[in-house]
Amino acid sequence: ARKVGEIDNRGSHFYLALYWAQALALQTADKKIAEKFAKIAKELSDNEKTIDQELLAAQGKPQDVGGYYHPDDAKAFKAMRPSATLNRIIDSFA
Repeated sequence: ARKVGEIDNRGSHFYLALYWAQALALQTADKKIAEKFAKIAKELSDNEKTIDQELLAAQGKPQDVGGYYHPDDAKAFKAMRPSATLNRIIDSFA
């Protein structure tokens, strides 16, 4: 949404990850993939409210990304990943 306090791109990315993790956990073609994604889907689902709150709390404030056409990678990375909970879950996946 283009309004502060409503889901934005960062929130839609979270829900896309959640739904894909759930779908991959339910598939039966590859048991290893299903097991791995079942853990991730559970963590994402169990932490949905916290992640939503962290993502919404990041809205409404200017973000310094180091430039419009050539943003600084580290600053843009920080601005686009404001949920410590989501970051922890995604980073543990690798």
